Amino acid sequence: MPRPARYSPSPRARTADDAAARASAPGHAQAAGPQAPGRHASRGEAAQSSAPAAPSPSPASSERAPAPAAHGGLRWRAAAALLAAALAASLWWGWQQSRAVPQRLTQQDIDAAVLHTLSTQPLPSAAARAAEAVAPSVVRVTGFARTKKGKHQGPEEERGVGSGIVIVDKGVILTNLHVVRGASRIQVTFADGSESDASLTGARPADDLAVLQAHHVPDDLQAAPLRSTDGLKPGDGVVAIGFPFGIGPSVSAGVVSGLQREFDSPQGKQEMRNLIQFDAAANPGNSGGPLVTMDGEVVGIVTAILNPTPARTFIGIGFAVPIENAAQAAGMPPF
Repeated sequence: MPRPARYSPSPRARTADDAAARASAPGHAQAAGPQAPGRHASRGEAAQSSAPAAPSPSPASSERAPAPAAHGGLRWRAAAALLAAALAASLWWGWQQSRAVPQRLTQQDIDAAVLHTLSTQPLPSAAARAAEAVAPSVVRVTGFARTKKGKHQGPEEERGVGSGIVIVDKGVILTNLHVVRGASRIQVTFADGSESDASLTGARPADDLAVLQAHHVPDDLQAAPLRSTDGLKPGDGVVAIGFPFGIGPSVSAGVVSGLQREFDSPQGKQEMRNLIQFDAAANPGNSGGPLVTMDGEVVGIVTAILNPTPARTFIGIGFAVPIENAAQAAGMPPF
């Protein structure tokens, strides 16, 4: 029986078989692509060769990994540079300010400051300033007398209260004569509240004036400033200071109503001439107190009020002795 003939594969087929064998080898598993349909590769090999290979990290990507840290360092360096620049600018500005020359005050600056003060802080009235200038020199004058009970003298009683003004800081005081006439003892009370007995050292009955000398005086006693009546005119403002009805010191303001007035006492016992008429309120107890100009200077001594009724209260007409007459009564040189 004849044997079947054996055919050897053609050269092209062997080449294809060799390539398939090399592709199935372990060293070429990842490099081989999918088998062509006509090749002699198994299904397992085709599935293995067709699976995508896992990507391996490239050198470029491994070098860029630290980039976020690098950018953070740059930001910190920029912030530090800005902070240093701000600190340097602040130090420079402070140095410039220390070298700056202070601005000189001008008259315009002073005027503006004065106007601001005047507009924001109310000033005292002219009457208040006048009273303040003389108040430390105003005194209360009290006359005492002893009553008689048969052959025995009774207790000492107050017989009259008036006002006075210190004209010499050694304790020389002007008041009205009718305030102290007939008193067995005279007491004066100073502005600081201290008291002292006083002696009658001079009198001028024609002008109802009396001069007192205090026995003890405060260390800081002040004499009132005096002014001549020359230049005094009706309508000029004046202030009367004293102890009306023992209350005080009290201040009232008005104007000069007239000059060179005459006055007869209600009892008809005394006629007075060359008086200053004024309308500042005055009552019993104001007698002997000062009549003061708005400049704070004494121009007269309050001596009487005119009231045609028995009430003896103020109705708008008061009289004062000019200070020139009062100074002569105290033995002071004329103005």
